[in-house]
Amino acid sequence: MTRILINRRRLLGTGAAIGASTLFAPSILRAQGGPVKVAGIHASPVENAWNSVLHAAMVAANEEGVIEYTFSEGVSGTDYPRAMREYAEAGNVLIVGESYAVEREARQVAGDYPDTAFLMGSSGEEAGDNFGVFGTWNWEAAYLCGMLAGAMTKTGTVGSVGAIPIPEVNMLINGFADGVKAVNPDVKHVVSFIGTFFDPPKAREAGLAQIDSGADILFGERIGTADAAQERGIKAIGSLIDYTPRYPDTIFANALWSFRPLLDAALADATGGNPVAKNYTPLSLMKDGGNDINYVDGVAPAEAVAKMEEVRAAIKAGEFEVPRNFDEPA
Repeated sequence: MTRILINRRRLLGTGAAIGASTLFAPSILRAQGGPVKVAGIHASPVENAWNSVLHAAMVAANEEGVIEYTFSEGVSGTDYPRAMREYAEAGNVLIVGESYAVEREARQVAGDYPDTAFLMGSSGEEAGDNFGVFGTWNWEAAYLCGMLAGAMTKTGTVGSVGAIPIPEVNMLINGFADGVKAVNPDVKHVVSFIGTFFDPPKAREAGLAQIDSGADILFGERIGTADAAQERGIKAIGSLIDYTPRYPDTIFANALWSFRPLLDAALADATGGNPVAKNYTPLSLMKDGGNDINYVDGVAPAEAVAKMEEVRAAIKAGEFEVPRNFDEPA
């Protein structure tokens, strides 16, 4: 279903994602005759954490007068190519979405509309001149969250609940696990995948099963994990957005991600006549403002926080590189 942005309420804490550096000046677009038409096609509801980050970036750009934003949410895989075509026919300069379930079809649509720029979440490569891709690289922040979890666990077991074992999700969960092991190599890490990108009840059930197996801290790559932690009175870590306001006594840290640097770069290319057929994912790096950790003071031990902050500073300075592991977690 398509909604005009102005009629959509602000969701969750999406506006509280990271204050990323802006790469694109709104004045450039205004000089070219006003806001650029941008469409978002979301396979999940925009309440879903990943989609909410994309949505929040485009909401903010709309409110700044940079873009004129419309979007559809809950678009099925079978309906996705049609939505892409409709937005291209409507004259959108840039279409933002996700092609994980429709890689072949999405590239075919892009080939049929060479004058429209597409920026798609994808595990594949860019295509043609107008099909750009991006992934979610907040694994650096997940590593830092893992460092805190490794220092805090009392049972020696932590858990992660993920969507589907695609490379971006694998890297995120592996990043968390590596952070845990960096400070506490004896910790057991339990991993579950729910087989879909949006099913909070299923994520809750997976979290409860991990708690039953001994986990006393959960990393929620998927919405719903924190419900299990809250129900059982243990701590949890959020991903992509700031979940702490929703779960103030449960979520003590979040591995945040910002889509705005990627959106700004793609807009600059699309309006500047440059090909958008590139991988914009590296703009998610912490040094570029694309991801970071936030945490509640006083929950993790002070010495653990100090050690984590040292690594955080080293990552931002380019002095420490968090390992990238795309393999499916055991």
